[in-house]
This record gives sequence, structure tokens and C-alpha cells, in this order.
Amino acid sequence: MPALRLLRRALPDHRVVLLGSAWVGDVSGYPVDAVTDDEGAPAPDVVVNLHGRGPQSHARLDARAGDRPVRRVGHAAPGWDGPAWVDDPERPERRRWCDLLAACGLVSDDEAAAAADDLRLPVPPVASEALSACSPHLASSGRKAPSSGPVVVHPGAAFGAKRWPVRRFAAVAAALAGDGHRVVVTGAHDEAALTGAVAAACGGLDLAGRTSLGELLALVAGARLVIAGDTGIAHVATAYGVPSVTLFGPVGPAQWGPPADPRHVVLTDASVRRGERFADDPDPALLAVTAEDVIRCARTLVGEATGPGDR
Repeated sequence: MPALRLLRRALPDHRVVLLGSAWVGDVSGYPVDAVTDDEGAPAPDVVVNLHGRGPQSHARLDARAGDRPVRRVGHAAPGWDGPAWVDDPERPERRRWCDLLAACGLVSDDEAAAAADDLRLPVPPVASEALSACSPHLASSGRKAPSSGPVVVHPGAAFGAKRWPVRRFAAVAAALAGDGHRVVVTGAHDEAALTGAVAAACGGLDLAGRTSLGELLALVAGARLVIAGDTGIAHVATAYGVPSVTLFGPVGPAQWGPPADPRHVVLTDASVRRGERFADDPDPALLAVTAEDVIRCARTLVGEATGPGDR
């Protein structure tokens, strides 16, 4: 998002069209003018690769450019001038893309540095009851929505290396439910075994696969706290300024974690990190984080949390 905002400022006379998934249209305030697929993409005069270094992503943009004289903004590749791709685990990934625009002459180095940590999204409309987006599921369960936002627990992750043991998520959820907090567990359809175990341990609401993207965003925006591994929902909490505890495994928080902010706690142990991103079992840096560690941080954050209007 920071790089997209910079791009819009750098090219104010252009429409910014994202070549990607339609779900982006459900994200209120996402800094693009339109989202389209390959077939519907308009003829560009500038193509910008903010996805990777190719060859697939470069080739996809080259196909849209065709034989027209098009300015190409991206990392160095055949047919593309630009800075070399550098892997640096201590460099925030959000900074990579802002620096790319600076290296290609669209913004200054100072502008890139100043913009990189602005991950904010406008909070989507939420009713006074934080679970209003999920009201059909509340109604079917016979439960009432709380007067303040829920604690959202997200136990899933795309790969086992980033997946904290479900029994630890369950212990954290049970402790917070015991403190009187309403717990909602989120995940995809194929994560129902994980979410079901956590919800059963705390008496919480299991919403795995039961929300649209817009409903999930509204739920996170209205939450009191989000607890998750290094996944997309943790980044959403950062964007909405929602207090969060994020657990990092094979990739450290310096690269993918939130900017320094007391509302966002990151937990890991770099001294034992194995670093195999796609392994089937949890990274030792993740396993070094105990349920007690998370409970302690969560209790501190919920004691200081504010409502959406105060963020």
C-alpha cells in the first residue's frame, strides 16, 4: 500500500489499475482506481511490477504492453531496467517497493523513506456492536454481540512452518475467555479442524469459512485484539490500528512485521530460527514462544485497547 500511494502521487494524471484478484475491491480505501484481470486490463503507457522480480510477473505486464512504447518500472530483468533484486532479512519488505520507485526516479529517497511505514487503511463502516458483520451467525447461535470488540484468534497459516501449535492457541483463547472477553476464531474452510479446536476450548464463535472478505475486514477493524501467526490477518490488524500479538517463525519481524508501535507486539526467538519457510512443521523460533508469553502480552494490550473511533 505505501508504494501504491506513492505511485498515485508520482503519476497524478494516470489511473492506477491493479492487475490482480477481484477481492481487492472489497477493501475500502485501497489506493487503486480499478482492479482487473488480464483480459480486461486497459492498454497501459506505464507498467509497474510491485509483485516480484519475474519472470512470471514481468511477462504478465509485458503481455499487456505488447508492442507499444511503454515505460517499465521494476527490478532488473530481460527488457527491464531497474535496480537489482537484493534479499535482506533486516530490510522491511514494504520498504523494498518504495525504494524501487525512488530508484526508478518516480519519487525521492526521502519520500520513499517517509512513506514506507504508512500502512493505514480507513476503518470500514462498523456498527456499534463489533460483530454486526457476522450477525447471521450470531443469531443462529443464540448469542448476543458484546458491547465492546471481540478478541479475534486466527490459528491458521499457509504453511506448517508458520503454524503455532493449536493447543497453544486454545490455551490462550481459554485464558482470555476466562477473563471475560468474547473470543471469535477465524480461518478458511480448510482450517475448520484448527478453528473448531480453539473455539471448543474457549466457548468462542467459530467463523471458519463463514465470512466474506468484507465481513472479515469489518470484524478485524472492530476487534479489541487480534492474535495470529505471521499471516495476512495480522497485517490487516496493523492497517486498522487494532492491537495485535503476532507470532513469527521462519521469517523474522524485521522483514514482515509491523512498524514499531506499542499496539503491535511481535513474539519470536531469532536465536533458534531455522528459516525454512515452506517446511511442514513449525519453525523453532515459533515453538520458542509459549502460551504464557502470548497471554501476558494479550492481557496488557486489552487493558490498554481503545475502540475504533479512538484509533
